[in-house]
Amino acid sequence: MTDIFIRDADWIITVDAQRRIITSGAIAIRDGQIVEIGKTNDLEQQHASARRVIDARGKVILPGLIDGHMHSAFHLSRGLADGVSAQKFLFERMYPYEGLLTEEESYWSAMLCVLELLRNGVTTFIDAGTYHPHQTAKAVGEVGIRCIVAKSALDITKSSFGKLPERFIETTDQAVERAEKVVQEWNGAYNGRIRAWFQFRGIPNSTDQLITRLKELADRYGTGVQTHACFSRDTMEASKTQFGVPEIERLHRLGVLGPNLLLVHSAWVSPHELQWMIESDVKIVSSPSSSMHNGYGCILMGKIPEFLEMGLAVGLGSDHASSGIVDLVQEMSLEAGVYKEVRLNTGVMPPERVIEMATINGARCALWEKEIGSLEAGKKADVTLFNTRTPQWQPLYNPVSNLVYSATGGSVDTVICDGKILMEGRQLQTVDEEKIYDEIARLMPGILKKTNLEEKIRPKWPVI
Repeated sequence: MTDIFIRDADWIITVDAQRRIITSGAIAIRDGQIVEIGKTNDLEQQHASARRVIDARGKVILPGLIDGHMHSAFHLSRGLADGVSAQKFLFERMYPYEGLLTEEESYWSAMLCVLELLRNGVTTFIDAGTYHPHQTAKAVGEVGIRCIVAKSALDITKSSFGKLPERFIETTDQAVERAEKVVQEWNGAYNGRIRAWFQFRGIPNSTDQLITRLKELADRYGTGVQTHACFSRDTMEASKTQFGVPEIERLHRLGVLGPNLLLVHSAWVSPHELQWMIESDVKIVSSPSSSMHNGYGCILMGKIPEFLEMGLAVGLGSDHASSGIVDLVQEMSLEAGVYKEVRLNTGVMPPERVIEMATINGARCALWEKEIGSLEAGKKADVTLFNTRTPQWQPLYNPVSNLVYSATGGSVDTVICDGKILMEGRQLQTVDEEKIYDEIARLMPGILKKTNLEEKIRPKWPVI
């Protein structure tokens, strides 16, 4: 028997191989998978006895959105690192904050992160790596979405880019051993909704040995390996100062470029580096709001339109709460708009391409495209329904255009992941939202006290 039958959707944007858009559409779900998708008139008789029928009139349906880069550990840092340089952002604000996080704080940070992602239509995200990845996995597992977790790994204490907190310092052997343990423990957890990868956090703070050993492990376990790459002039110059070559060239010389390597940001690259990236089929994630917040120059220097034209999988990521929007729908709008501005070309980054970044390309970045990223029979039932009976969606001539240029995640109505309804009519089904807010309020004073940032983040206007 069919578990869920979604019927009479105004528009279903499938992002399947033919990129079909189905009007008056329907989706039949059984045992966590899509079993049929098509016109309601063609499917309703066969699935009339479904255990649950969802009337999707006034809805636009997409595959569950995929956030390709998210620091779940940073969700309690919103507002702690505004208006500072890239170096200060990391080494004076974010790294000290992260280094002081307890297990409990990491869990509630992850819960708040998952809550915000879910409310904005995300069913899968790639966590950027934390020092408590099991807490992220626990939060994701409890709520019901998908995630890739990783243990952060660094083994160079001090680089020309900055010095790491004591808590982050590991030997190469320690970093590798701990990272492998996380993959062994969590890859495939929660009925396959959790996957685990390897990660070297930053290229300037990683030895050649750490990078190559983690890549070898990723190849052995059949997982991905991720890193932040080329996100600012500072990291590019740090790499040249320490290693004599820029970041991508160094990775090329080490022989680690490949289809299971995910490079986040990847803006400050030279033409010959760009060619190596294309030849090796690396995966890339763009985070436009983060670059705009921190002045990284990723839009000005970025090659995202070129990467996409040349067939690379480029996903879209919110990055984190202290600089990103954490609304992938708004990230789509930014990605479509900023390149038109800097290239002075309205034909660059059309809305269809940006939707691909947030769905099927995100699935390719996650090495998960055989199961998620599009709406078609045989794939996992990860489905996001948008309510178009809102001003931002009207008038609705073209759902692709409205989604990218005028909608926000606030118009997400219903989210289904793995065939389970996690939110319906904006009402959460698997998480106590008010409890999360209460816990965050309880933890905030302690975070301010131990980070010693209270005075630095006070409003510039008088507080009375």
